[in-house]
Amino acid sequence: MMRTRPLKVALLGCGVVGSEVARIMTTHADDLAARIGAPVELAGIAVRRPGRVREGVPAELVTTDATALVKRGDIDVVVEVIGGIEPARSLITTSFDHGASVVSANKALVAQEGAALHAAAEQRGADLYYEAAVAGAIPLVRPLRESLAGDKVNRVLGIVNGTTNFILDRMDGSGAGYSEALDEATALGYAEADPTADVEGFDAAAKAAILAGIAFHTRVTLDDVHREGITEVTAADIASAKRMGCTVKLLAICERAADGRSVTARVHPAMIPLSHPLASVREAYNAVFVEADAAGQLMFYGPGAGGSPTASAVLGDLVAACRNKLAGATGPGESAYSRLPVSPMGDVITRYHISLDVADKPGVLAQVATVFAEHGVSIDTVRQQGKDGEASLVVVTHRASDAALSATVEALRRLDTVRDVASIMRVEGEERPGNGPAETQQRVSGE
Repeated sequence: MMRTRPLKVALLGCGVVGSEVARIMTTHADDLAARIGAPVELAGIAVRRPGRVREGVPAELVTTDATALVKRGDIDVVVEVIGGIEPARSLITTSFDHGASVVSANKALVAQEGAALHAAAEQRGADLYYEAAVAGAIPLVRPLRESLAGDKVNRVLGIVNGTTNFILDRMDGSGAGYSEALDEATALGYAEADPTADVEGFDAAAKAAILAGIAFHTRVTLDDVHREGITEVTAADIASAKRMGCTVKLLAICERAADGRSVTARVHPAMIPLSHPLASVREAYNAVFVEADAAGQLMFYGPGAGGSPTASAVLGDLVAACRNKLAGATGPGESAYSRLPVSPMGDVITRYHISLDVADKPGVLAQVATVFAEHGVSIDTVRQQGKDGEASLVVVTHRASDAALSATVEALRRLDTVRDVASIMRVEGEERPGNGPAETQQRVSGE
């Protein structure tokens, strides 16, 4: 039997996502009521610019006093889509204090203040949901937090930023440089006027922090995530990846250490084999690859941004929060019982692609190979091209620690025969069988 008194919802923010949430709540009111078991009423919408025309949004619900809206006392669920740290943080905690559960799409806030917000929600017997904070419409947070709660997740590897994936896809497909691809992304609306958060990896790093915390049941903040953007990726890097049968993607990688005693979280561009499922993710789409003990390998794919996809995730959380309100219960909160330490980037072990500008004369390759050997970094392949006293040397390594690779690069820069370390890019994916150190050394010596 459906309850007649409606559940009241306050909406904080009415931009691209907020206006779509308001529209769906209004046009699909009957469907939402049937799914929840009670009518849902949009009780107020807090905005910063009340004079702006918002098609389909009832003007009588609009207010500039967000604090007064969440303090009303009759609000059941607050939907926060304003972004940023403040005033979002204060508004969310105030919502908890006045009996409301919260649905948020605020990745930066959850990544930075997730532990404190979960504690505040638990203290007040409220829910905190944020499916929309990670990958738009893709159901990812709930499967990690609930469906895989009985499994052991070992790795989460994903493309979680549509803007950077669009740019890299254009560079790969057309041979365009970074600036040209960024201009196209901006013209098509995939990149903001200020794309820094996307292209420098801040957006993806916040999502990586959230995913790592949920997947490994430990607390991971934005400061724990190693971050590199795509602004230094060149057309030459893309071409070199193609020669290796790879493509370049900005990846968020969260891993449990082999001994299970620590975790790592990182965001950076990487070459991945064309055979990997993530290599086929095109345009502005997102995809996340999850590896777990019992479930094996799972892939989640779909649109990761935009008004409608993000609103879909918000409304899914809204339905869950409203159902819990009716039942007098709360959903799963923070499950950071493991409290595993986050290891530094230097401990990460992977493969590397290093491009060097060197003098074109005898003995250079031997000098370079010696530096790699002295630092314990085994070489897989070497490609050398030279002309008019100048040469390029591309080295692909076997798996090595990031710390060992960094020390190797510093030593290479001190060689008189090395003019420049043009680029360094990690290579994710399994090594080809049969490339042991002995075979590799023989191959290098024969170049």
